[in-house]
Amino acid sequence: MFPTNPRELKRRMKQLGIDVEELKEVKSITIEFSDKELIIREPQVVVMKFQDQKIYYVSGGVEEVSSKEVSVESAQAISEDDVRFVMEQTGASREEAIEALRKAGGDIPQAILMLTEKR
Repeated sequence: MFPTNPRELKRRMKQLGIDVEELKEVKSITIEFSDKELIIREPQVVVMKFQDQKIYYVSGGVEEVSSKEVSVESAQAISEDDVRFVMEQTGASREEAIEALRKAGGDIPQAILMLTEKR
């Protein structure tokens, strides 16, 4: 098991020839699955470099969020006109249109394509 103290980890890894660096000021890390997201807020992140490989060691509290939920930030970034247009073009529900726009990064044609391929 890895030590949780970055200094101790760095010391032990240096003995093995592995360069260790702590990333500062990381706000959050999101791991996306097909049915959910794991969000780690204010994590401690350590990068271990060995030969041409990088290993990221992340520790912190995890918050599980269903991917069906639309965050306030995502909903605000997508205009109501875009949502309505995608709904009209695809026959999708409001939630499906918002989710598709969020996944497509606000790209309307991509969101429409994603929804029409599903049906």
